[in-house]
Amino acid sequence: MAKYTYESILSELKKGVYHPVYYFMGEESYFTDKLTDYISRNVLSEIEQEFNLTVFYGLDTDIDTVISAARRYPMMAEHQVIIVKEAQMLKNIDALINYLRLPQPSTILVFAHKNGSLDKRKKVASELERNAVLLDSKKMRDDQLPSFIKSYIRGKALSASDKAVQMIAESVGADLTRIAGEIDKLSISLPSGVVEITPEMIEEHIGISKEFNNFELQNAIVNKDIYKANRIINYFAQNPKKNPIQMTLALLFSFFSNLMMAYYAPERTERAVSEFLGVKWGISDYIKAMRNYKAMHVMEILHLIRLADAQSKGVEGAAIPDGEIMRELIYKIMH
Repeated sequence: MAKYTYESILSELKKGVYHPVYYFMGEESYFTDKLTDYISRNVLSEIEQEFNLTVFYGLDTDIDTVISAARRYPMMAEHQVIIVKEAQMLKNIDALINYLRLPQPSTILVFAHKNGSLDKRKKVASELERNAVLLDSKKMRDDQLPSFIKSYIRGKALSASDKAVQMIAESVGADLTRIAGEIDKLSISLPSGVVEITPEMIEEHIGISKEFNNFELQNAIVNKDIYKANRIINYFAQNPKKNPIQMTLALLFSFFSNLMMAYYAPERTERAVSEFLGVKWGISDYIKAMRNYKAMHVMEILHLIRLADAQSKGVEGAAIPDGEIMRELIYKIMH
């Protein structure tokens, strides 16, 4: 069958196009939860749900019981919906193969497999690829978060600046469920008629400083603003729980890794660098950084970040305070 994405599945569901079997799995549970919830709430009317919506839990049921329920006919409705939550706990899942080859057309059978994926070596995995809607959601990379955040904000008919988007990404991390929850809270707190989420709102409701964050640190480094960079590092040193060194190092390593690749772009224009890196956000920073940092120095910076990471984990001997590690790293980057 066709290769499905979260967006393509949701688009079909909204058009009323349903398939007999769905299997949602992967490291990123957000998409599994969203699609499962949409099906449970929207395929059947409230009255139809009373007789035609069945929810099983993998630990409390078995595949034979699920299949038996799936072969029933709906009561006074076009479809019945059967959802198996925590499907990763189901035993003998290969017994699903025969049902997949001849499913009940009036049944919509949904498996919500959390925190991982089916073993691709299992026969049922290849059968699901042929005869079901299969979605295997990978954990979203840090550089993909801004696009997800912007899309989610647009979906709520709101807007946000690049800085606001990056502040959300940094403060929450790659937890899509929590990101969505924080944006939902922000949208509720907006005054009537206001449609833009600002850094000030994020500072107030999520608790990240609009001045002292990794976005501003990267900006200071790109522009070689030594005074600003040191102010931010000193703030991080005084508030280590809110600004863990591992997150800062990871973001800096990602930026300078992309910067190293940017030197090989066919042209040093925003469009050319964007297409070469496959990155749409923050391209102007790469253009500026290429003017302010030579490629050989960027290679050295990547080594320095790895060394700082090792120091933060105590690999280099005696424990060094995170603040001192960052001060030395920023000095060497910017000189």
